[in-house]
Amino acid sequence: MTPFPISIDSPITYAGPPPAKADVVVIGGGIIGVMTAWEIAKQGQSVVVLEKGRIAAEQSSRNWGWVRVQGRDAAEIPIMQEAAQMWHEMNTLIGADIGLRQGGVSFLAKTKSDLDRYASWIPDAKAHGIDTRVVTKSGLADVLPRAQGDWAGALWTPGDLRAEPWTAVPAIARAATADGVTFVENCAARLLDLAAGRIAGVVTEQGLIKTSAVVVAGGAWSSLFLRRHGINIPQLSVRATVAATEPVDNVHDGAAVDHRLAFRRRADGGYTLAPSGYNEIFVGPDAFRALAKFAPQLLQNPLGTRLRASAPRGFPDAWGTQRRWAADAISPFEKMRVLNPKPNARKLAAMRQAFCDTFPQLGDVQIKTAWAGMIDTMPDVVPVVDTVQSIAGLTIATGMCGHGFGIGPGFGRVAARLALGKTPTHDITRFRLSRFTDGSKLVLGPNL
Repeated sequence: MTPFPISIDSPITYAGPPPAKADVVVIGGGIIGVMTAWEIAKQGQSVVVLEKGRIAAEQSSRNWGWVRVQGRDAAEIPIMQEAAQMWHEMNTLIGADIGLRQGGVSFLAKTKSDLDRYASWIPDAKAHGIDTRVVTKSGLADVLPRAQGDWAGALWTPGDLRAEPWTAVPAIARAATADGVTFVENCAARLLDLAAGRIAGVVTEQGLIKTSAVVVAGGAWSSLFLRRHGINIPQLSVRATVAATEPVDNVHDGAAVDHRLAFRRRADGGYTLAPSGYNEIFVGPDAFRALAKFAPQLLQNPLGTRLRASAPRGFPDAWGTQRRWAADAISPFEKMRVLNPKPNARKLAAMRQAFCDTFPQLGDVQIKTAWAGMIDTMPDVVPVVDTVQSIAGLTIATGMCGHGFGIGPGFGRVAARLALGKTPTHDITRFRLSRFTDGSKLVLGPNL
């Protein structure tokens, strides 16, 4: 199995150099950028993906590996349904085992109130023909027969999937390369080259690429890059800790989460663990400016968010990170090629214990490795996927709020159509950039 997560120490697969011109340039080599580029190439257009570090080295190889429709915002559901179909197609097409399995997803409710809250999503599920069920306490033995816990019930979607992020995204990139996508690793995009308010190219650390269309899919780095061009989005990055256990007996073949722990079966026989409902925000200049917009989200889960005084040096929103740089100068993206935050040691111990308590028959389960990632998140817990009116030819696809891996193929297709000047096949009004400036009241996504 591919070592995980991918890091700056991983070998360079796509050394470049970048081409002198392309129909579209995609900035960011995560799942959104890779899928966007592949969809563009399928339309016969030349496309290059610029990745400052390694393909999928940040959140796209550091996430939980869930491919779920359950609990999605209503506007995301049809895009996620399309994404799920695309995952099935890719699993056959790319000729590699990406660990795609149908094991279902369950949200385990601690209390009757939690179960009622989960059940509030059922109308959205029925409206889109999704097989989702509320399982009462007496029926939990049918969903997690080997688990032990005092739960009131669960929301259960048996058709949901899981995959191995660190295997899947590089495999998708290889398939995209065969279809004509050019990837260049270790090559940061420094600035957009603009002419009369339009995209004319991208200035990279290896020179200029002439183009008329750019997609910014930079994850946690998107806000920093866009702000340099006068585009302000209230995006924050939160640290999320994850761990992988050593191989153990198969006690549950899908993914589940309760008030303490999220876990899912991995292809290597272990489980991926993460603390439930917990994240950490490093307060820097962008966070300071955006915290007011995040107030409703923070108040919804006041005990689940920890504010940290400052980000590590070189992180996108660290106090010392440059906010302005010249085209011929080293940019912040070259100084920190891969975000590799340290995992929260206290949370690692707590979630290992929670997993052992849930499955005592496994004995003293050991952690094989642990890591953390920086999740790009928005105040209303839905992304920005839109064109930019002030800069013709610029498309943004960012702020996936920790849900980007599973829905990545669907949003990649949406972003590709936007970049090519085509109308998306889904209603993306919910994801418009202008919602932060047009006076609209921000509506939080599902609190599940």
